[in-house]
This record gives sequence, structure tokens and C-alpha cells, in this order.
Amino acid sequence: MPTLQFKGRNIIWNHHLTVPYHTLDEVPANSYNPAKGEGNIIVEGDNLTALKTLLPQYAGKVKCIYIDPPYNTGNEGWVYNDKVNSPLINDWLGKTVGTDDLTRHDKWLCMMVPRLKMLRELLSDDGAIFISIDDNEVQNLKIVMDEIFGAQNFISTIVCQLNPRGRTLDKYLAKTHEYILLYSKSDIENDVINLLEKEGKAVDQYSKKDEKGEFRELELRNRNPVFNRKNRPNLYFPIYINPNDNTVSLKKSKTFSETSLPLNSNSEDGCWTWSTDKVSKNLDLLIGKQVSTGFWRVYRKDYLYNAEGEIAKTKAKALWIEKEINNENGKEIVKELFGSSPFDFPKSVELLKKIIQLSTNENDIILDSFAGSGTTGQAVLELNKEDGGNRKFILVQMTEASDAEPDKNIARDITAERIKRAITKYDLNSGFTYYKLGTAIDAETLLQGDLPTYEQFAKYVYYLCTGQHHSKPKEIKPKDYFVGNAGNSAIYLIYEQDFEKLTQLALNLSLAEKFRKASANKPVVVYAPACFLDEEYLQDFNMQFVSIPYNLFQKNEQP
Repeated sequence: MPTLQFKGRNIIWNHHLTVPYHTLDEVPANSYNPAKGEGNIIVEGDNLTALKTLLPQYAGKVKCIYIDPPYNTGNEGWVYNDKVNSPLINDWLGKTVGTDDLTRHDKWLCMMVPRLKMLRELLSDDGAIFISIDDNEVQNLKIVMDEIFGAQNFISTIVCQLNPRGRTLDKYLAKTHEYILLYSKSDIENDVINLLEKEGKAVDQYSKKDEKGEFRELELRNRNPVFNRKNRPNLYFPIYINPNDNTVSLKKSKTFSETSLPLNSNSEDGCWTWSTDKVSKNLDLLIGKQVSTGFWRVYRKDYLYNAEGEIAKTKAKALWIEKEINNENGKEIVKELFGSSPFDFPKSVELLKKIIQLSTNENDIILDSFAGSGTTGQAVLELNKEDGGNRKFILVQMTEASDAEPDKNIARDITAERIKRAITKYDLNSGFTYYKLGTAIDAETLLQGDLPTYEQFAKYVYYLCTGQHHSKPKEIKPKDYFVGNAGNSAIYLIYEQDFEKLTQLALNLSLAEKFRKASANKPVVVYAPACFLDEEYLQDFNMQFVSIPYNLFQKNEQP
């Protein structure tokens, strides 16, 4: 498979592994109706750090990821600011990436790769990621996505007409569209993408009606010459028609006297789309008709609504041109809420609703780590109101404060404020909890005495030990040092949120016996500042010791 070489690739390819986890500190003053919106969260801070911090709780749980990263047009004023231990990368820090920057594509890729790697970890096995992009980086993004997510998991490049009038500043052709790259995390046969309910012109095709409801007539023959009598012999057989009432049968008689055979578009022996068994079970859905050439053809009734009253569904097209999804619509919605638009090209709520409909069910989690104006959050809440769903959003947005604007806070004043106003204006009956990235959970921070709570540390330890989120956080018992069970192992953390106490804690014989008894002699993993047992004792107790803070920051295999 082709790989994309760019300046800094070897430096940043595994950079996501070195990013420290942080605590998530709740900011009640910036939250809104958190009880009504349990599970909806907005995270203020750098999205690379935020994604790493979300892993212990959300790894493998997010069903749909949508991101709208910088397009790298050279006019966006974005700055590369990832802290990487490299002279090359350090020379990039704090400098605006403009059109005359010969390394702007390298910088953009160095920014995207570690984020894409962590987004993949957060995505569920049956999840999908949608990335908005334009011509500036679409070719580079496609190659990198093939490498990180796997070319076999590429689903489609969706073309979206977001500016129907065209960009007047373009030199030759006025561009009207952007792209959305769509990938699944795993095999695309796992029902990653939903069918969409038919609407508009698609519904108008159902112009006939009987006692069962509205229907359209579809030819039963397969018109594609690729499928024919030779390679589909079981689908080639005669169907007999009653010329008086157009009913059909698989048996010829005086009543069913006319014969229909499946000829393809080349007038050669083709095949039907149904087998004899399916035809015999659904004769009431079939109609025979004589066409102008004198031949008889067979049609099937395709109803708009099924027996449960659900409307027919269809595959989404890869060309989206509905006027509701264009950027002007997105801008008008933001103006309705703020009086003016703080962003030049906010995405439309309808665009995000379509993405969410395609990729989620009623209880799924949707993540947007370039949240901007908060369109994704509003789309989740509106869709929940429309279909009674209980989807949850995770929005990540940095403040974008600078020396020139030290008080600027996009996450608080735009992202969160937009969701608040949308909930009130459109009666969305929800809310969210607002968090800021807090203390780094790393050796240096722990040794300095800046300590996370037991619950925060326990979730982090569980993730490092298992590679999975802690699905039962209520089982965490600080007094017993119990973190949780994982498969056939029990996990313990000997820890106190007090540096002086922490320096006195250790895995000793008394605690080892207590843990073994509580875990019914199954394998035990213990995280602690020190251990007073030798290797022989640990083996006898079927126990693995992991030292904190020194050895903690590597994933461990369960014994």
C-alpha cells in the first residue's frame, strides 16, 4: 500500500503515545441543565490532549465521529502548536501557516496524524468517521486515512454542494462543493451505514395504490447484462401470465397462457431478480403486462410503507446537493441564535443530521473534536427530538486565546453558548456538562504532588491495564483499593489523593492476602507506589505489581 512521506513523519507518527492523560475538571458555571443532558459533554482545551484524556472512558464507544479540521487554504490563520520533542517541530511552533509557507502541507499532516490515530481508538468497531475537507488536502488526507484506518475500510468520498453560487474568487472555475471522506473502523459489511427514509421525488414514484397502500412497479427481470442465464441459471425460468387479469403463475395452463422470459438490456437470455421459491411465495405481489413490442413482462409491487407502517428506505447517494445542507443555511441558523455569525462558513445543522442519521441509532455517542460553532451538538439534540432518540454528544473545542486576545474563549462563548441558546429557542429539552482539561496524569505531575482523585486515576489505570473504557465505574471502591474486574483478572490501585500518605503506601503481605481473598484467587494486577513482596510471593499470589508513578505510563498485559 502506498504511504505518504512528509517532513516530520517519523517524529510524529507515534506522538499520540507520548501525550499525557489529564483530568477532566467540571465547570458548573459553564454547564447547562446537566441533569437533563446527562452524557452530553463539552470539553475546553487542545483537542489532541482532550482525545487522549477521553480514551479511558470512551475507547471503542463512539459510534460516529465528525470533524471539520482546518482546510489549510493558507488564509485560515491556523498555527501548529503540538509540543513534540524535536528541533524541527519546535521551529514551527507559534507561526501562522500561510499560503507562502513551503512546509504547510507537512505541518498540516503532522497536526492531523496523531489526532486521527486517537480518533480511531475512540471509534467503536461498527463506527464510522466523516471528515470534511476541500481540494487543498483531500488527496493527502485520503492516503493517510488509508494507512491509519485501512484502505479496505474506505466507504466513499461524499461530494457536498455547500456553495451553490460558486466562489467568485476562484481563478478559473467557481467551486461549489467540498468533500466528506467516510471510513469505517472495521469491515464495512458490519452494517456501519444506515439506509435513509425516502422523501421528496423518491416518494412521488409511488403513484399507484391498492388495499395495502401506495406502491410503485419495478421490473422483475435483471436488466444488467453482467447477470445472465449462464452465470445465474437458477434465476432463469418462465413465468406464466393470465392475460385477462394480469395475475401470474409458475405453472402453465389454459388460464395462465402467456409466457414471460427474462431478457436483459441486450435482448439476450438474462435472469430474474427473484428465485422460483421467492416468486411462489409472493405471487400476489407480481403483475404481468404486455408492452408495445407485444412481449409480456413481469413487475413486482414495491410498497412505500411496510406492514409495521415504516416508510421505505434507500441507500444514501454520494452526491449531496440539497439546499438545506449549504453553508448559507448554516450561517442563517447561527445568526438566528446570535444575531450575527461568529464564523464565516459554519456547517448546516441539516448536513450534520444527515451524517448522524446515516451512522447512528437512538442511543449512540457522536464526537466532534473540532467543534467550532457547535453545529454537531445542535444536530444531535434536534434529531433526538424528531425521532425520540437518546444520542449523546462530545464536543471538543480550544479557547483560541492569544497574546492579542488573552480572554478569547470559543469553547465557552460560542460552542457552549450556541447549544444553550438552541436548547431554549427550539425547546430541545436537554443540557450538557462543561469540562476543562485539568491536571496531567504523568510521573512528573504525581511527584510534584498535583494529584487526581481516586476515581479519575482508577479509570485511567483500568484503561492502561485493559485498553478498554471502564464500563462499570460504580464498582470502583477507593476504601478497598478496588478498580474493577477485566475478564478473568481483578485490578487494584493502592492510592490516596494526598502526597504524604501516598509516599507511605505499598503492596504488603496484608493487602496481598486481602486482594487474593476478595478476588477468589483469580489473577490480580496491583498498581502501587511500592511493593514489599518479592517475586516468589507475587507468583504464589498470582499477582502482578505495577509501580506508580514510574512504570504506570505504559499499557500492561493482564497476567
